[in-house]
Amino acid sequence: MSTETTYPVKAAATTFRIIETLHELDGAGVAELADYLDMPKSTVHDHLRTLTEIEYLVQRDGEYHVGVRFLELGGYVRNELKLHRVAAPEIKKLAEDTGEHANLVVEEHGMGIFLNKVKGKDAVQLDTHVGMRVHLHTTATGKAILAFLPEDRLDEIIEQHGLPAVTKNTITDRETLKEELAEIRDRGYAIDDEERVEGMRCVAAPLRDSSGYPIGGLSVSGPMSRFNDDVFVEEIPNKVLSTANVIEVNMTYA
Repeated sequence: MSTETTYPVKAAATTFRIIETLHELDGAGVAELADYLDMPKSTVHDHLRTLTEIEYLVQRDGEYHVGVRFLELGGYVRNELKLHRVAAPEIKKLAEDTGEHANLVVEEHGMGIFLNKVKGKDAVQLDTHVGMRVHLHTTATGKAILAFLPEDRLDEIIEQHGLPAVTKNTITDRETLKEELAEIRDRGYAIDDEERVEGMRCVAAPLRDSSGYPIGGLSVSGPMSRFNDDVFVEEIPNKVLSTANVIEVNMTYA
């Protein structure tokens, strides 16, 4: 498919490609960015200058960086979402109760987006943050969402994003994934056993609307040393499922 067909406004697509690349590179100069994107330096410079003048980029030590003005847009979007508003206090309680990371993830454009994350008192340091995008099949929350999506939507996501490996335990086979999703539907919750981060386990439950459609996933993640078999199979799943139930009820009547 041609670029013209995919992106009716090529300049807009180029702008966001530059922004996303600056985020990926954690800042870059004009020459480095142009070389990385295989674009003319003059084109890259014009986009960078425009984005800086309208205050979405900042320049430090000869490099351009994504500016904090994006927080205004991201914060607005998150606060406008009913799921975030309803789930936030319950996620905080879950993190306090378990001492671990409690997470809220939603699906958008076939990817998992961290909408909320609360760090309990015993939680280890992780790379996750609000707004982070992950492949759904690599996380417990993502698999909890995938398990309750219509079959055609599931296939569409796999076709669009594939099943890339993140660790040696990541599921990369379509049929294997579908078998696990069936198990998730049977038991009501999903697990991630070192599938995105080595040494970490995670338990997640879907958050569904009144029709049964998954509007998000709720999870608790912790190190294998604390998520032993009893905790991983019974204690954490019970707490996650209980919290998910509270959120779903509050979503219905809030």
